[in-house]
Amino acid sequence: MPKGKVFLVGAGPGDPELITIKGLKVLEKADVILYDRLVNKEILKFAPDTAKIISVGKDYGKQREIQNKIYDLIIEYYNKGMEIIRLKGGDPFIFGRGAEEIEFLIKNKIDYEIIPGISSALSIPIQFNIPLTHRKYASSIGIVTGHEDSTKKKKRVNFELLAKAVDTLVILMGLRNLSNIVKSLLMGGLPEKTPIAIIEQGFFPKQKILTATLETILSKVKKQGINPPALIIIGNVVKSVVSL
Repeated sequence: MPKGKVFLVGAGPGDPELITIKGLKVLEKADVILYDRLVNKEILKFAPDTAKIISVGKDYGKQREIQNKIYDLIIEYYNKGMEIIRLKGGDPFIFGRGAEEIEFLIKNKIDYEIIPGISSALSIPIQFNIPLTHRKYASSIGIVTGHEDSTKKKKRVNFELLAKAVDTLVILMGLRNLSNIVKSLLMGGLPEKTPIAIIEQGFFPKQKILTATLETILSKVKKQGINPPALIIIGNVVKSVVSL
């Protein structure tokens, strides 16, 4: 039986042309592709016609169930000697469960290779000319999740402390928790006039941006109907090039 292999590949932030050359090369010779919900399906056109392409995107509330399904599929096709592409949006190790999947591969003695991707946290703001660092406005960045694992005994993201810890705060998966995040940042000492930008579907055809301040963002989100997936950027870098 030929030996299989798993490639954990970052697909980038959404634009099909932003996958790396190395990621594209392994995609073009894949036997099986297990792709996540935030992967642009245009990227799948680079796969060979013979490849088995399986969506394993996680619906809200079913993450653990689907993750176990992913592990079962990896074992099944690996034992058949196939090359498996585990295709994940952005970079696999930035809130993409990449570390958990590598732990599983190591535990089960599965041969693997990691191919990094361009993180959405770092690249999506560029689409709207928002620099995460700026010589005049920001010398530090914090990248955090706005939605922690519900099984954790203690939350690790303390927005009150983060309020004055970094100049620019980038939040992934934070839209559903935006009200609590804003409240905590204000309690931590961030001024109400602090600029904030929310980018919906970054690098996809229907991408759009909403800019506001901490005191006005909740009403604006409700009025304009912003939906996930969305990236949140908070700090003076937003007003450096974007008119509020």
